[in-house]
Amino acid sequence: MTKKAQYLLGIILTILVGTYFYWTCCSSCNGSKIEEEVLIEETAIEDEPKATSYPFAFKDGDYNVNVNDNFNFKASSSAILLPLAENVENEINNLKKYLNENTNKAFNITGYYTSSEENKSVFPNLGFARANAVKNYIVNKGIPSHSININEELKDSFIPSAENVFFGPVAYSISGETEDLKDELKALHDQIVADPLVLHFQTGEASINLSTEQRQKIANISRYLDKVDDASCSIIGHTDNQGVRANNIKLGLDRADFTKSYLINNGISEAKITTSSEGPDSPIATNDTPEGRSQNRRTIVTLK
Repeated sequence: MTKKAQYLLGIILTILVGTYFYWTCCSSCNGSKIEEEVLIEETAIEDEPKATSYPFAFKDGDYNVNVNDNFNFKASSSAILLPLAENVENEINNLKKYLNENTNKAFNITGYYTSSEENKSVFPNLGFARANAVKNYIVNKGIPSHSININEELKDSFIPSAENVFFGPVAYSISGETEDLKDELKALHDQIVADPLVLHFQTGEASINLSTEQRQKIANISRYLDKVDDASCSIIGHTDNQGVRANNIKLGLDRADFTKSYLINNGISEAKITTSSEGPDSPIATNDTPEGRSQNRRTIVTLK
């Protein structure tokens, strides 16, 4: 082999060896980089909290329900997101049959809420409001309200979806009605009558801004109306004596009707509410001072 040929062969071998090592090293580096990027991406995904999801589930002896759907709610809302899943609808129908055959049983609904949510309902918290919404839904399906108990529980571990939806912030159980329910309801009745819900209004206005105590009174009234079939509540509107009496009678009724609509919109049965007005005829304070007139402009919600 000539020197020239040997020289050319050496160049070719050098190029081939260099190319081999280049591709080997770069592929390894690129592969590591790609694996690192994938790992970072997967780690980021794993760090994102998953939305909490509770099933429509409860058990009583051989009667066992567990379906992977439930009542869903937007954050800071007590309005059920519809339509409801078909398998939940089917189980509500089965529950109706079960409770009709076991009249000594009670269906317990516990609504969950988080401390970061804004409560826009008339109830003490969104957990109670959500449980009440579910109660009203199944009552409309034919399950009597006296067979249902509603409760609430703060659960800050509940995580909404990316769309800000809570999947199934409601839990259920079946129990026997307590033997002292009659005494409990009598005590609740006496408490409501002795200390009714009183709402005050500004002159010529009909708007409601509830305190924590007033929200609890509404919850108590709602519970009593649910448990006692023939129970009803009355809403009586009162005014001060400023202006024409006939106009004040109408204003008192407008305020009572406004309160009625407010309660109905928050899940209290319209059939269990009556309204009337006494206008300026039943003052509880003097009408000679602004403070006294302010006390007289009120609506009273109590049991009949």
